[in-house]
Amino acid sequence: MKKAAISAILFLCITAGITAQDVTVYGLTCEHKTNPSGIDNPKPVLSWKINSPGRNVMQSAWQVQVATDPSFPASKTVWQSGKINSDESVYITYGGKELIPSRKYFWRVRVWTSNGKESKWSQTASFETGLMGKDGWKAKWIELPGDTNRYSPSPHFRKEFTVNKPVARAVVYVTSHGFYELHLNGRKVGDQVLTPGWTSYGKRLQYQVYDVTGQVARGANAIGAVLGDGWYRGTLAWGNNWAIYGKTLGLLMQLKITHTDGTETLVVTDETWTGNQDGAIRMNDIYNGETYDARKRLTGWNMPGYDGKNWIPVKVASYNNNNLVASESVPVRKIQEIKPVKIFRTPKGSLVADMGQNMVGWVRLKVQGNAGTVVTLRHAEVLDKYGEFYTANLRAAKCQLTYTLAGSGEEVYEPRFTFMGFRYVEVTGFPGELTPDNITGVVVHSDMAVTGTFECSNPLVNQLQHNIQWGQKGNFVDVPTDCPQRDERLGWTGDAQVFCRTAAFNMDVAAFFTKWLKDVAADQKKGGEVPDVIPDVLNRQDATTAAPSAAWGDVAVITPWTMYLVYGDKRFLENQYPSMKAWVEYIRNKAGESYIWKGGSKYGDWLFYHPPVNNHTEFDGHTERDFISTAMYAYSSKLLSMAAKELGKEDDAKLYESIFNKIKEVFNHEYVTPAGRVGTGSQTSYVLALMFDLLPENLRKNAAQFLADDIKSRRNRLSTGFVGTSYLCHVLSGTGFTDVAYDLLLQESYPSWLYPVKMGATTIWERWDGIKTDSTFQDAGMNSFNHYAYGAIGDWMYRVCAGIETGAPGYKKIIIQPSPTQRLNYAKASFESSYGQILSGWEREGKTIRIKVKIPVNTKAVILLPAADASKITESGVPLAAVKDFSGLRTVNGKVSFEAGSGEYSFEIRE
Repeated sequence: MKKAAISAILFLCITAGITAQDVTVYGLTCEHKTNPSGIDNPKPVLSWKINSPGRNVMQSAWQVQVATDPSFPASKTVWQSGKINSDESVYITYGGKELIPSRKYFWRVRVWTSNGKESKWSQTASFETGLMGKDGWKAKWIELPGDTNRYSPSPHFRKEFTVNKPVARAVVYVTSHGFYELHLNGRKVGDQVLTPGWTSYGKRLQYQVYDVTGQVARGANAIGAVLGDGWYRGTLAWGNNWAIYGKTLGLLMQLKITHTDGTETLVVTDETWTGNQDGAIRMNDIYNGETYDARKRLTGWNMPGYDGKNWIPVKVASYNNNNLVASESVPVRKIQEIKPVKIFRTPKGSLVADMGQNMVGWVRLKVQGNAGTVVTLRHAEVLDKYGEFYTANLRAAKCQLTYTLAGSGEEVYEPRFTFMGFRYVEVTGFPGELTPDNITGVVVHSDMAVTGTFECSNPLVNQLQHNIQWGQKGNFVDVPTDCPQRDERLGWTGDAQVFCRTAAFNMDVAAFFTKWLKDVAADQKKGGEVPDVIPDVLNRQDATTAAPSAAWGDVAVITPWTMYLVYGDKRFLENQYPSMKAWVEYIRNKAGESYIWKGGSKYGDWLFYHPPVNNHTEFDGHTERDFISTAMYAYSSKLLSMAAKELGKEDDAKLYESIFNKIKEVFNHEYVTPAGRVGTGSQTSYVLALMFDLLPENLRKNAAQFLADDIKSRRNRLSTGFVGTSYLCHVLSGTGFTDVAYDLLLQESYPSWLYPVKMGATTIWERWDGIKTDSTFQDAGMNSFNHYAYGAIGDWMYRVCAGIETGAPGYKKIIIQPSPTQRLNYAKASFESSYGQILSGWEREGKTIRIKVKIPVNTKAVILLPAADASKITESGVPLAAVKDFSGLRTVNGKVSFEAGSGEYSFEIRE
């Protein structure tokens, strides 16, 4: 009996331990970020993910604790949710006591699952509130007197202070007009760059929050900052345009020190600070680069005891701080470093370093030589057909770094207040032999977590995926820009609109677009017009009107809806709904009772295919502009109706659904023949009509056939531009022509996605033929080699080729629909959703197709396998019909369909 009792106790202990360990909670986020600092939302949302072995596991209940102490004593707990019976695990709104500004909170969660298991408490996460309104700011704006000139040396500011009591915690709140780099006791504060980021500064200026407890010393301290022109005062757009937001740089900073006895000390920018404008950074500009004279370095300026006798009193400026907001996006950081793959002389003798990758950021230079030696670095994306350094496509942007040596031994320099898009670096004036040790490429972009992977058996397609990802890296530098190299680098709305779904597969862009979409709304005009670029620097800052364009302005509707689909956060719709509605109402007023938006498309199907001038047998891809604007009007009306329904705005949902139906009726009368021919007969004409559900059901088959026939008549080549390309393959696969979509994807001749790959591209090009077949260039006036818009094909590769699709917003319900082709041996993709990792991949071996699938805990999926007969399918060796984990087995449109819960699955289909 004793042995039996002991065994029973041991069994219970072991199984209890296993039960607790089987279910774990991970991936805790607040406001789409991990342990964020500077939250101004008084009701932030919390999310988590769940790991659990086995299949069909759902969350049945959750419990959250939030406290001001990581040990969660009852006296410091501000929210004790209790056990909440719910399967919700994302975007749980904080429901505790009112959050206090400038306070760090700790939180944890535990869950119960549908199979009766309970997790342990998760690891502790945190979030820190910001100042939560302008009343929290005690600092004053400071500037340097007379600092109003273009290309001026960078202003430096400093102040010394004394700390007499032990420090428990120290936090800095800081922003600026222009870029800032903050220093404390000889070290840079934080690891962010290009701060405070780019927003519509007059309406929204971000501040950052840094924990500097480890940098504050007992006794003497020194704090200071150096500023750069940045987007605030620097060159932007064209026509010698600068100082769009202001001509004087400024700093706003406050340091809050909490002592161990509970008292607080504030150090703020005010009239007691001093400044200097005679340091080493002689010039800085986003487009034109940086000039640095190391002989003028202000050594020790950021340390206590510095001799600042030549520094002058600052000027206190008065600004309305209503525009100050905590940072909502992820920071811009130095993400990785790469070394040159080759250093060589061009035929004309230029010394060039090839980084092997078209990248965005800057170069770190290591050099040793005599004082006064000048080293110049110029940047380019490509070499010309003769192997020479090519910069004509940069237009007026100099993209140049000039470094003057101090002669103090080995010197290391990298710029602070500029960035370049480049693969090649031309080096002149370098003393000695240039080696890879002297040059390091520093890759800079918004620090978005990588969430997606795609791979297949075709190495050219894999390189295409690589190029798409690097195009996103280089153009997601706080705003989604069109290009990162020439005198532009603007937040073109059309580019962002067509690429946002692909972007959300590759990386976590929830926080990134949360921030940028608020600037879309901020810069939207009173009449609802959405400017072409956001932030809007192509119109006066006080302009009340703008001339928008269809497909570009539709970013106000399409992108919030897309982000909602991908992440399931309804606040994308709640926050943006007034902007979404204002845009559609603007078009409605323009179109009137005709429901045709005339003159609404400035850009048409931008950069659609034009055949060579000597080709008289091939039509171009022209799509009539009013057709495009009317189709986009319909689509935005439809999405607005759907958004209104999600938000419970039933009257609006009915109104905009009826507007869509009226546009559809007029569209068919105006643009569709009884045979199903559409518009100009261009590929984009058919694509928009089919994608936006603008055709009657009886004409869809004909229209799809006409589209496929056009592609085949062009020897399996596309002719679409920015507007049509993102939908092209989706329309084909959605109308039974997946094989034609693969023909396009795998086409290697111009125009195609793989043509640039064959020509050596490492990012996506702006034009289908940025480099022509004879190795000459397209028009230098508009020929970027890092322009992500055509990378929108990545969306199709994830959703159709590999087969990962949303079944409900946020992937709470998933559709797995792989589409194998004889032209690939395998394809696989992964996506880190709000609930966890989704996997879908297929592989051919003889007459057998193997498919692997992973569904995360707390979600369900509909799986559609490419077979008409379920008896030919097994899962882990078991006939599909005998697998108890599945339900609803049936055949749908020639595919075997069934429902599954969480788990990992291995299917085998015998052809």
